[in-house]
Amino acid sequence: WVLDPIDGTKAFISGQPTFGTLVALLHRGVPVVGVIDQPISYERWSGIRGLPTTFNGEATRTRAGYDLASGPLAGATVYATSPDQFVGSDAEAFGRLGAACGMTRFGLDCYAYGLLALGFVDLVVEADMKLYDFAALVPVVQGAGGLISDWIGRQLDMGSAGRVLAAGNAGLHHAALGLLAANP
Repeated sequence: WVLDPIDGTKAFISGQPTFGTLVALLHRGVPVVGVIDQPISYERWSGIRGLPTTFNGEATRTRAGYDLASGPLAGATVYATSPDQFVGSDAEAFGRLGAACGMTRFGLDCYAYGLLALGFVDLVVEADMKLYDFAALVPVVQGAGGLISDWIGRQLDMGSAGRVLAAGNAGLHHAALGLLAANP
């Protein structure tokens, strides 16, 4: 079991309802069950490997991709918790991705991944996550039809370094990886 009682501590202490409690179960080091719970708004995302993600008990899906003729990222919304987490080559990589996307926003912590699972957000990118930050997110994103990996496309597990890319669909994931993977 991997627990993060308050993911988004800065949001919590400043009264923003974008923090959450994260609960994950790992099997052989790989996240297989995940819960994002936002106790103020009574919102809960639950993911179990191989099953659809639910939001407050109802199945949910990520949104469809954009017209590939204009580029898969042209209309995409990308979120990250804070620009401060991107330093050096990570900042350059995030800058390339942000420039290719239609809108870049910061904040939300784990809540951004819930919004991705609901189809409101296309990409979430982080550069300094710990196992307790991302383990619960993996089954939630995957069960909603999204992809979540490190910046070079590897599965997230106990040994992952902390660079996380979550995308609503394979086309977005592939395009984002192309801009981020230059920084392994």
